[in-house]
Amino acid sequence: MRSLAFTIVFMILASGMLAQSKIKIYLFPGQGSDYRIFDSLDFDLNKYNIVYIAYPVPKKGMSLKEYSQSLAHKIDTLKPFILIGVSLGGMICCELSEVLRAEKVIIISSAKKRSELPLRYRFQKAIPLYKLVPASLIKTGAKMLQPLVERDRRKNKSTFKKMLNAKDSKFMKRTVEMIIKWDRKTNTKNIFHIHGTKDHTLPYRYVKPDYTVEKGSHMMTLTDFKRVQEYIDLILRPQRP
Repeated sequence: MRSLAFTIVFMILASGMLAQSKIKIYLFPGQGSDYRIFDSLDFDLNKYNIVYIAYPVPKKGMSLKEYSQSLAHKIDTLKPFILIGVSLGGMICCELSEVLRAEKVIIISSAKKRSELPLRYRFQKAIPLYKLVPASLIKTGAKMLQPLVERDRRKNKSTFKKMLNAKDSKFMKRTVEMIIKWDRKTNTKNIFHIHGTKDHTLPYRYVKPDYTVEKGSHMMTLTDFKRVQEYIDLILRPQRP
């Protein structure tokens, strides 16, 4: 009996130590998505603890940098961690990389700085037409335009529809303003950028990615995940000394 009890205690302690030794991966979704955008990805749960970040509605007038820093408390910085973000989530990860020491930062279908945003965002900073559009209409517009702009969204139509329906209209409008006014000019060295050549939301010609997914769209994390997964696995491999 003592031997059995010892074995059970040892296994409990060992499992606890193993859990503590795992690196946490924090996943940041895009503006019109949530944790489900990562459904197709497969992480080794023997090595990593996965944490999905949920976004609160930003305060009115909040900048992307301020909003990103307000999320920093969600990260356990006492242990090694990795940040992975899609679209808006990637921009947030870039901003967090300035204040947190992540092991690695991976951004997908995103931008590292303002110069990688398409012209329509830069145009609206000078002429802010978006301010005239009601929050509810921005959300409705996203529902209508997303399937037209990113056609492979139709592969997972139900999931994308559910993610957009779950979004708060104020969140949508305020994050649009944050992206339009984003003024980040440089990027830190530990950012790894994965981007698709058929991304119509953040066109490939404006960005300088480290890894290219041929014919990959803005939705490829869910719709073309195999190639995205290959690059993530490559980036996550321990570096040789």
